Amino acid sequence: MKKILRLLAAVLAPVLLLSGCQLPEDAAALNPRTNSSTASEATASAAALQKKASIWYFDVGQGDSELLQLPDGKTVLIDSGTSESAKGLVKLLKGLNISKLDIVIATHPHADHIGGMLQVLRNFEIGQYVMPRVADDDVPTTKLYTNLLKEMKKKKITATQAKAGLTLLNESGCSITLLAPKKAQYTKLNNYSAVAMVTIGAKKFLFTGDAEKESEQEMVKSGVSLHADVLKCGHHGSKTSTTTAFLKAVSPTAAVISCGRGNDYGFPAPQTLSHLKSAGVKIYRTDEQKTICAQTDGKTISFETGLASATHT
Repeated sequence: MKKILRLLAAVLAPVLLLSGCQLPEDAAALNPRTNSSTASEATASAAALQKKASIWYFDVGQGDSELLQLPDGKTVLIDSGTSESAKGLVKLLKGLNISKLDIVIATHPHADHIGGMLQVLRNFEIGQYVMPRVADDDVPTTKLYTNLLKEMKKKKITATQAKAGLTLLNESGCSITLLAPKKAQYTKLNNYSAVAMVTIGAKKFLFTGDAEKESEQEMVKSGVSLHADVLKCGHHGSKTSTTTAFLKAVSPTAAVISCGRGNDYGFPAPQTLSHLKSAGVKIYRTDEQKTICAQTDGKTISFETGLASATHT
């Protein structure tokens, strides 16, 4: 019986991917904690949603790439994985009938987050491109980064500077606001990461790039609401991210960790997994469950796992 179920899963996974993550009727819905002070506003926003939103956490190996398909048809790509997974990522995006990305957020210029961006720029129309301004001393000198800047110039793409407080979208019951970076310079490139709070109806999704303890502390101390129903853990579940104070402030019901199977870094860190489990957070991992898709109507959230990867592993 188990063998039959595995075969069915292998057959159905590509179908689910191409159909926009249409989840079964009995898919388990999450019941995240809601801030009572904003409940009436959230209910009004949720009522405005006519279609479900799909939030994809692509399996790109040891890297990060997420896609938002919003109810009004807008698409938002957050990071693009590695250069090795670039062709696979483009294939997945085209399989979802995407020709234009309304917003692209490159959280920070590390190869495991922008490795596929060159192929993304060459294959899709780009609306707004968002990236942090990195201090001169920290600007990468890699061929990858240099070629990416050349392609942006060729396509006449002007980058919007990622910084805390910037609202990228606020319409049709959905909003995207950046919570970081808050400073002009950091000692670690990871802390330049653009951190995005995505609100869809009454539900919130937090994307943290590779933000580590320093950036997390700044966000906590700022007093801005960090609560999210789903947290994309920073830095692939490293022990340098998802700190106790930050996790408490976010108070998620579910967390997604994007990392490669058998990676050389030991991600996710045992202590990160322990913190999440102690907090009663449901954990999803791309190294174990491949591509993960969350769907929300603004009131509930359901997950589908085991979907097609951008890698060959």
